[in-house]
Amino acid sequence: MNSSPATSGFHDRVRFVCDLARHLHQTGTSAPRLESAIDDVSARLSLSCQSLSTPTSVILSFADSRSGDGALAEHTQVLRLAPGEVDLRLLAHVDRVAERVATGEIDIVAGRAALQELPPRRGPVANAAMAASFGLTSGAVTVLLQGSLADTLVAAALGAVIGALSLLLPARPHLAAGFEAIVAFLAAILVFLVHAWWTPLSVNSVMIGALIVLLPGLALTTAANELATQHLVSGMARLAGASAVLLKLGFGIAAATQVARLFDLDRTPIPIAPLPDWVEWIALAVASLAFCVIFRAARRDWPLVIASAWLGYLCTRFGGQALGAEFGVFIAGLVIGCASNLSAKLRNRPGALVRVPGIILLVPGSVGLRSLFFVFERDVYLGLDTAFTVVILLASLVAGLLFGNVLVAPRRSLS
Repeated sequence: MNSSPATSGFHDRVRFVCDLARHLHQTGTSAPRLESAIDDVSARLSLSCQSLSTPTSVILSFADSRSGDGALAEHTQVLRLAPGEVDLRLLAHVDRVAERVATGEIDIVAGRAALQELPPRRGPVANAAMAASFGLTSGAVTVLLQGSLADTLVAAALGAVIGALSLLLPARPHLAAGFEAIVAFLAAILVFLVHAWWTPLSVNSVMIGALIVLLPGLALTTAANELATQHLVSGMARLAGASAVLLKLGFGIAAATQVARLFDLDRTPIPIAPLPDWVEWIALAVASLAFCVIFRAARRDWPLVIASAWLGYLCTRFGGQALGAEFGVFIAGLVIGCASNLSAKLRNRPGALVRVPGIILLVPGSVGLRSLFFVFERDVYLGLDTAFTVVILLASLVAGLLFGNVLVAPRRSLS
């Protein structure tokens, strides 16, 4: 056992907390959890910290708590960061390091070194697995949307291509701002071409399936949760960012629709028989496996991620059949919220390992995109009705998660 990290120098403790905040933000941690985690770890290191997290920055103001409650801030650090992405493997690693430092198991220097020990997984094999997972998720979601075999194959192929293109963005930052609009336009054009020249498709379902991984459903849910917990700056910023992504996707599809009409590719839809009901369970199994790769979960956590995705889907499906779609989402959110907190306490690992995959099939990103379909088609009333459905589903899901936190308290803020 090393000496308490609280006895380390002030600047060493500040550097560790800043590194911790940077890594937590990098894993897509929401503002309530990030700020509470940072404040909690700081207190255990004899620091008084005031933190403010937004999707693109973290501001931290430190004072040494041993100087008294009225001590003025001695150091303020502004971290300008890109929006984080869900990385369950990195989150579990950061959680473990923070716990070991806070309890004195390792010192500050060893803690900072440990935070750097887990480099992001890159390379041809990892990139190929990520692109394939995009495709598998697109195909599986198309099945869940009652698509046909042709719909599923086309959506899976387009999803894999979009996944491969997304991996090129770090090397081409000038394309990042318009990426969603570009790939939505190209994907929609290809869907119209296949529909007109090869085989009839459920055009809207295939488009949603192909673009499903780009839809900001999880961001919308996080934003609603932040607003509900009075983290207004981060919540509004995240909501605006998610809305911008939806608008870019919607614009890309609308532009492709106009081009398709110009060249007579927008053929009249033909009723297509969906795949048998039993295929839905295969699709769910495939999607839950793909989530392990997309969320970058460690191999040891794959069974938990898969089980969580199944739990969330089954709760919302059977709850929706019995009580209505909105209440079904509430029940699923409640169950996932309780399960994630209970798992965190029993396994001493982040509850996000259960919570994120558990709600991913419940978030209303696809419904938000459908509302834009109607608006761009000038069916404003139906667009507004669908938009209200998004709000209701978001409220139901967030309420379920918050009720889950009441019934089973989180292990700690980092969970």
